[in-house]
Amino acid sequence: MDSMIKDPALAEQGTKNIEYAESQMPVLMRLRERFSKEKPLSGVRISACLHVTKETAVLMKTLVVGGADVRLCASNPLSTQDDVAAALASQGILTYAIKGMDNDAYYKALNACLDLKPHITLDDGADLINAIHTTRKELLAEIIGGQEETTTGVIRLRAMAKEGALQYPVVAVNDTPTKHLFDNFFGTGQSTIDGVLRATNVLLAGANFVVVGYGHCGKGVAQRAKGMGSHVTIVEVNPVEALRAFLDGFAVKTMAEAAVTGDVFVTVTGNKHVIRGEHFAAMKDGAIVCNSGHFNVELELPALEKIASKKTRVRPFMDEYTIAGKRVFVLAEGRLVNLSAAEGHPSAVMDLSFSDQALASEYLAKNKGKLGKGVLDLPKELDDQVATHKLEAHGLGLEKLTPEQIAYLDSWREGT
Repeated sequence: MDSMIKDPALAEQGTKNIEYAESQMPVLMRLRERFSKEKPLSGVRISACLHVTKETAVLMKTLVVGGADVRLCASNPLSTQDDVAAALASQGILTYAIKGMDNDAYYKALNACLDLKPHITLDDGADLINAIHTTRKELLAEIIGGQEETTTGVIRLRAMAKEGALQYPVVAVNDTPTKHLFDNFFGTGQSTIDGVLRATNVLLAGANFVVVGYGHCGKGVAQRAKGMGSHVTIVEVNPVEALRAFLDGFAVKTMAEAAVTGDVFVTVTGNKHVIRGEHFAAMKDGAIVCNSGHFNVELELPALEKIASKKTRVRPFMDEYTIAGKRVFVLAEGRLVNLSAAEGHPSAVMDLSFSDQALASEYLAKNKGKLGKGVLDLPKELDDQVATHKLEAHGLGLEKLTPEQIAYLDSWREGT
């Protein structure tokens, strides 16, 4: 079917935004230049279920320049930038994404994307892979491999692999250092604060800011909240990460303890119902709750709906729930606050993540039939290539080992 977008008239602004993103993404543009000459994806069909942002558009255009036939659908109902979707559609890339689409439209779009009969899948949340393994099994025969770029999706895929259910190789781009050490930490940290501020305009200085989950994303959010003057509390289930948070200077509490004192809550765990009904009930009047993990299930919204006597949309992306005379504000319907209420990660950091995706697509195409089944890492040399190109783009030099140093590292005989 034709593209599913909000309004073709938005294409002009979308094109300007994509061009602006390109100016901030030198590594991906460098890969595009090579791809245009070598055509490493010639004849390859790629279905992508990603957040439809200006940065994603730069990746899609790069894959097309590399020879691929590409279709794109949204990986979240609220993360789409409608002007970007219109621009991609106007440039001949079939795009199925409208900000605010309901679940029926979401899965209609996903299946239209899969109707390409892809060789490679690109996922943010593993919805394409899930569909191919459940309702679209006829597509498995032609699949070369896939990619997954978010923590939540990798968790799902490792569960599939553990059960022996995953039927093709999937590169866990999320676990690549130039992705999780930069995108998750710097990108999620900044964009989450951006989303909270755009949705609420609340003063963070002096606020009790609760971060649920202290992985790479949680660390980034906590550091940025601290930088805004907040008093930060961490909720964790992992003893090592909880200890790390304590030694990083943050308070560490259980969710029950934090619920009573928090002013702003952000979940970034990749897990289900980490803020539950009893936690909402215990919150103070005016508490703000949001999620920056992939799925809105991190918040137990059905339980909140059940205990609330009233729900009111007070601002775009801000719903007020009345609970026994208290107000609790939920942002972006519990979906990704950084992409729903703001624009997502800065282009400069997505330059790394999407360069990883471009190289992973090339890697899968070149190694068709050689990678087996399961969750794979992106080869270290490709990750190092991305980091090196980024350093070069910033004019930064990289020290080189001398032959003596290489020999020393390769030997065990030389000691004290």
